[in-house]
Amino acid sequence: MYEIMVEDQFSAAHQLIGYDGKCEQLHGHNWRVQVCVRALSLDQLGFVMDFSELKNLLGQVLDEFDHTFLNELDFFINTNPTAENIARYIMEKLSTSLGAERLWLHHVRVFESDRSSASVFSPAPCHES
Repeated sequence: MYEIMVEDQFSAAHQLIGYDGKCEQLHGHNWRVQVCVRALSLDQLGFVMDFSELKNLLGQVLDEFDHTFLNELDFFINTNPTAENIARYIMEKLSTSLGAERLWLHHVRVFESDRSSASVFSPAPCHES
């Protein structure tokens, strides 16, 4: 099993609707996002996939978020923009973009601060079990 990880960031504001605490108020974060891709075998060049290709795919998704009010984006109109839900959105978008059958988007981790993060993991593909 091989794994690669890339990291990128974006800045955005959000508010957690129905939350009883300070985070119910409009506030922002400098979010940090890590994505990990796994493969059972390497490609003909010896890669899981090219780091720059994965970083480009992640950047395309994060461009949707950068310098926005997350609550106003279509996905978050009826879904609280928690770190968990942001991670899920990124997972769903990247999963459809990977393309190669041998690749598996293992997890997405979203940091809303240096000490707080949430992750979503995809189930192992059938050939993994």
